[in-house]
Amino acid sequence: MNRTDRKQLQEAIALLEKAQEIIDAIKDGEQDKFDNLSEGLQQTEKGQRFEEAVSILEDTWSNLNESIDNINQVIE
Repeated sequence: MNRTDRKQLQEAIALLEKAQEIIDAIKDGEQDKFDNLSEGLQQTEKGQRFEEAVSILEDTWSNLNESIDNINQVIE
């Protein structure tokens, strides 16, 4: 792998890290919305949607992190 390829992969990592920041901020917002619901409302469909969104965003963040790790392995 040449220097240009490595540089492009490093740029891809930076974009993935930016995506993680965005996802993390949205996840935190959804978690706050859920936490601000009363206990009764947390058990409703609306509360469950917030919980599901948080879970999906956490998984997505983790998948991006794994991708970053994989790209770093290729660069090394």
